[in-house]
Amino acid sequence: MRIPAHSVCTAIRDDIVAGVYERGSRLTEELLARRYGVSRVPVREALRTLEAEGFVVTRRHAGACVAEPTEQEASDLLEMRMLLEPLGASRAAQRRTEAHLKVLRGLVRLGQERARRGNSEDLRSLGGWFHETLTQSSGSHALASTLTQLRHKIAWMYAVEAPPNPVESWAEHGAIVDAVARGDSERARAVTALHTERATLAHRLRFPGDGDRPDRVRTSQPPVNMMGLRH
Repeated sequence: MRIPAHSVCTAIRDDIVAGVYERGSRLTEELLARRYGVSRVPVREALRTLEAEGFVVTRRHAGACVAEPTEQEASDLLEMRMLLEPLGASRAAQRRTEAHLKVLRGLVRLGQERARRGNSEDLRSLGGWFHETLTQSSGSHALASTLTQLRHKIAWMYAVEAPPNPVESWAEHGAIVDAVARGDSERARAVTALHTERATLAHRLRFPGDGDRPDRVRTSQPPVNMMGLRH
């Protein structure tokens, strides 16, 4: 069974974000195909997609390499998200479905419960699911795909500190959902803008300078099991 290029693309992107491939390192089709247990055809297609997304660049005499974004490019990503997240919330207030609201409320309940108990292990993933669902509620595929790509790149370029007051952070999530449920697009936009601005302060650039790069993560690993990506 041929593994689709988008599954290979997801696997390579995830490894770039996780730091398996350091910035500037070469991405050869042969080695990638061996690592993911696929032919070179889906790898080639995946690299083209990742180049369009900004994770990969093609260099003369070197071929495909992991991109090396500048600090300014990284800063621009946070600014873009600060503009687009509130827009998504505003649209969600106008277009959300009852199914969206049910999921959002459930995530807020779980997040607030975990925050009160001081159980921070699940809060980051719950927060990610919350914002992903909120974006999907906007009813805009273009906006959702853009924000998803932004989140991937921000996760690659930044380390995020836990919020100093997770209870307050999840209270803000609850206020966003309340505004969305009432159909109050301006309130949803305003609360989300404040929440996103506060969250941005917790971001720390992973690569502030060449001398501060973390040790390279070796890529001499066994082939990745792609079975779960075939469907």
